[in-house]
Amino acid sequence: MLDLKSLREDPDEAKAALATRDPSLGTALDNILALDSQRRTIIQTVEAKKAERNSASEEVARRKKKGEDAEGLLAGLKTLSSAIKELDEEMRVVEGSLREALLRIPNIPMDDVPRGDASNNTVVRSWGELPTFAFEPLPHWELGERLGLFDLPRGAKVSGSGFPIFTGPGARLVRGLVSFMLDLHTREHGYVELAPPVLVNEASALGTGQLPDLESQMYVTGDGLYLIPTAEVPVTNFHRDDVLQADDLPIGYAAYSPCFRREAGAHGKDTRGITRVHQFDKVELVRFCEPSASAEEHERLLGHAEMVMQRLGLPYRIVALATGDLGFASAKTYDVELWAAGAGAWLEVSSASTFTDFQARRANIRYRPTDGGKVTFVHTLNASGVALPRTIIGLLENNQRDDGSVSIPAVLVPYVGMDRLTPVRG
Repeated sequence: MLDLKSLREDPDEAKAALATRDPSLGTALDNILALDSQRRTIIQTVEAKKAERNSASEEVARRKKKGEDAEGLLAGLKTLSSAIKELDEEMRVVEGSLREALLRIPNIPMDDVPRGDASNNTVVRSWGELPTFAFEPLPHWELGERLGLFDLPRGAKVSGSGFPIFTGPGARLVRGLVSFMLDLHTREHGYVELAPPVLVNEASALGTGQLPDLESQMYVTGDGLYLIPTAEVPVTNFHRDDVLQADDLPIGYAAYSPCFRREAGAHGKDTRGITRVHQFDKVELVRFCEPSASAEEHERLLGHAEMVMQRLGLPYRIVALATGDLGFASAKTYDVELWAAGAGAWLEVSSASTFTDFQARRANIRYRPTDGGKVTFVHTLNASGVALPRTIIGLLENNQRDDGSVSIPAVLVPYVGMDRLTPVRG
């Protein structure tokens, strides 16, 4: 949620920045400022009437003490009380409308974010050499079938399209990747591991910005709980309504969870194989820090996601997202995209984002400075560390051999118990 005071003080700057996301946001911001003005006018009116009522009450008491007539003043007091009650109700409605409007405004992009739509996304750097083959590399869905790694038809039978079932060595690969990533982030990068619930309440989904913006893309239960689209939601809300101590910052958590998203495979895009699915596994990284450390923490977080790719030997590139391609709550995002040789395409496996104090305001996550200053909002950041399906795609398509087998990176061998995946069918 944006800082209403800052919007009020410099609305033109906020409008200009938000317009790079969506030109229509200027109108929405005008509505917010109008509601804010209405709210402040009501407050002033109520305060004036309450002061008038207090003065009248004192005069009534004085007259009664002296045995003087106070009927006229009592009638006026009744009228004042009724007017204040009506204004309080009007205030409740206006504040509700104002909060609802603020919840629908995305974060303001940082100044160094490329302006424009996704065509303005900028490649920052690349790592690793793209693999070459003396044969035509296969796409992952063919490799997965030949190697007996997953069964998409049975997944569709059990749950529907977009719900793959990993089998045999594929299931072992999933388990091994999760353990490898959690060990890397907890042992080498200093994260505290959490095992979060996969169902969250409305307040948690509001806190991280999934609601109301992405409600249509979430699975909701009959009792109003939401299946998480990412562990970012429960992990960030781990500190909802907390006041952290500056000496404890930065705080970093790593969490594995399955993730659930309705939009996967929409409009016929990337529907083959496991590129875009409704349920997938992911290791998530969440950090809390002081505002002054936010930029440094963003780069550190990105480096932690990159390290997964480097240890696995997967070529990747870093892409700075343009304002029109940012997520709702993000002020700045780097995507980590790995190269998939069979598909001949770059696939996003992580988005490393800084949310400034946007989520912290929604979830009321604050900290107390060491100098005893005013309690204020932390900055939150998160990144996938990383998502499994596309990482598996990269492992399969980049490490395939002419005999149909796929090499396992050395770092994964202790976790999966094999150094090569071999065909179970021709």
